[in-house]
Amino acid sequence: MKAYQIIKWGEAIEEREVSRPVPKGSEVLIRVTASGICHSDLHIRDGFFDLGDGKKISLEDRGIELPFTMGHEVLGEVVELGAEASGVQIGEKRIIYPWIGCGDCDKCKRGDEPLCMEPRTLGTRYTGGYAEFCLVPHSRYLIDFTGVNEAYAATCACSSLTAFSALKKLGAIHPDEWIMIIGAGGVGLSAVGLAKTLNKNNIVVADIDSNKRSAALTAGANEVVNNAAKDSGKAIVNITNGGPGAIIDFVGNPDSLKLAIQTAAKGAIIVTVGLYGGAMKLSIPMLPLKMLKLVGSYVGSLEEMHELMKFIKTRKATPVPITRRPMREAPAALEDLRLGKTVGRFVLTN
Repeated sequence: MKAYQIIKWGEAIEEREVSRPVPKGSEVLIRVTASGICHSDLHIRDGFFDLGDGKKISLEDRGIELPFTMGHEVLGEVVELGAEASGVQIGEKRIIYPWIGCGDCDKCKRGDEPLCMEPRTLGTRYTGGYAEFCLVPHSRYLIDFTGVNEAYAATCACSSLTAFSALKKLGAIHPDEWIMIIGAGGVGLSAVGLAKTLNKNNIVVADIDSNKRSAALTAGANEVVNNAAKDSGKAIVNITNGGPGAIIDFVGNPDSLKLAIQTAAKGAIIVTVGLYGGAMKLSIPMLPLKMLKLVGSYVGSLEEMHELMKFIKTRKATPVPITRRPMREAPAALEDLRLGKTVGRFVLTN
């Protein structure tokens, strides 16, 4: 089968011919029909995450060996079952929930697999969906998406789930408080679309790209701000009548987190999601003086994935804009994403 793999860290992925997986035990083989491209794939291709001050998380040091097939926003058709597999039938189409843990630790047993210290995440630790076929360890990770557009559904296990879990971490927000979303990329736009249905609060979106700000308004934002502009912080405070009471940072660099802390209202919660990287100095007294809550959020649990799909099927939420591209364009699509040549999400199709 064809797979698009990292051959050398930091360089373009390449098309290669590899063996088609054979499912064993509880495993299920999926013929990939759609695979979304996530911004974190750029960090994975580079082989590291930037911790700031010259420090990095090396994926090679974490045990990832090359060649490696990325792709964690995967959807497709069940084509083969291992001898002990059950719960799905040949021909059914499913989203793959990729945030898979070891299955044996306390966190996995209580349903918090994204917190597992020995993850088996598809596309980031184990072979993913930039390919014609993808192997899933158990049918419980296969999610029905009946009634949902296929290309949009492919992004749900990462883009939408990440946004959904971050929004849930905001907790109860007073109706008068504003929500600020920093970054209107694929995940940020997903958050806007979901938030307008989940919450009744006004939403302001900060992004440096005018096209993405326009997309945020289309998705339901009440106001947008160019956070690269001078005095953007003052503009945000004025728009939100003293500062937003809840902020989600989908960028995750020093400038975006600084903006969040500087503009936050007293008692606000800040959820940081983005992985652009870097480090910043934090004025510690401002946390208690402003009574701020600073929370990290990565993805969502399997339970939240089921909750999200039920929500999407039963309540209207504005989906993230999708640009379909054939799987053979995976190398070019990744580069276009790096250069910011898209609004929303690229989805590769076979």
